[in-house]
Amino acid sequence: MVPPNVLARADRVIQQAWGESREQMNNQKLCSSALCAVLFTFSVPAEAQQTKKFFRIGYFSALDAATESTRSEPVRLALRQLGYNEGQNVAFEYRYAEGKPDRAAELAAELVRFKVDIIIIAGGDLWIRAARNVTKTIPLVMIGVGTDPVKAGFVESLSRPGGNITGITLFITELGGKRLALLKEAVPKLTHVAVLYDPAAQGTARVVKENLPVAAQALGLTVRSWEVQNRDGLENALAALNKQRPDGLYIPGGPQVRTNQTRIANFALKARLPSIYDRREAVDAGGLMSYEANTLDQYRGVARYVDRILQGAKPADLPVEQPTKFELVINLKAAKQIGLTIPPNVLARADRVIR
Repeated sequence: MVPPNVLARADRVIQQAWGESREQMNNQKLCSSALCAVLFTFSVPAEAQQTKKFFRIGYFSALDAATESTRSEPVRLALRQLGYNEGQNVAFEYRYAEGKPDRAAELAAELVRFKVDIIIIAGGDLWIRAARNVTKTIPLVMIGVGTDPVKAGFVESLSRPGGNITGITLFITELGGKRLALLKEAVPKLTHVAVLYDPAAQGTARVVKENLPVAAQALGLTVRSWEVQNRDGLENALAALNKQRPDGLYIPGGPQVRTNQTRIANFALKARLPSIYDRREAVDAGGLMSYEANTLDQYRGVARYVDRILQGAKPADLPVEQPTKFELVINLKAAKQIGLTIPPNVLARADRVIR
């Protein structure tokens, strides 16, 4: 028989061991709880860091949606390649003036009221001015507009814009003369050229009035210009050309002529007039030739501007770019239809030929 005093000591040892075991278990539970709390604390910031900011990009066009799509869609795709996916981290707000200058101020104000983070401006002086008049803080990015932003007062200089406007300008005064020279090479007997332009495109209008006459004189050409302010103005100009019968047609751009480029191209084909344009879309529509800056470079450039600004760069510090690559497009189908043989030396310089 075990003595009572031995049993008492054994009981105390067992109780002590059980108490230590329970304390260890409780400590383990506490440690597990603390670990979970720590993990949860760290997981919240990690998740927050993975959440990207959602941006709203305004797209302000002087044209209609269908015509502008040849420019807006590549810009959207270029932005997607940079990580901007619609519905995930970006939304686009499009506003189209449809060639109506009186809508510019209203549509620009709509985008500002919508509190977009940035506005892409696909238009010339009038459209840039409309956007600048309603905001001095929202970044404005020009997309290949034919205007001199320094002369227009939009930027202090091309290298240091100094305000909320930057982007790409196609204002190169030599382009008008270059297109006339190409048309003259394609049609050696060319002497009289009709020019259709939209006076709302003020940069283009200045080139037509100030630079084209000088280039035409050097080439031995006579140039007569026609303003196209609306659809009726276009039809009146085309009716006059039917009577005067020039040797060629030069279309330097602007909202009104661009939205009617198919109508103009069809007229040139029917009248058997060699024609040259500032956009290759007009050649796709049936025009003879176009000479313009490389559009793919333009679209990528605009996307890069948007990306840098949304990531914190200031428009004032981003230099305005001018194109360095240009493309000559020739439509041999149109040439055949109007009875023209393109000289081999001109055809050899084409970057793209429609057969």
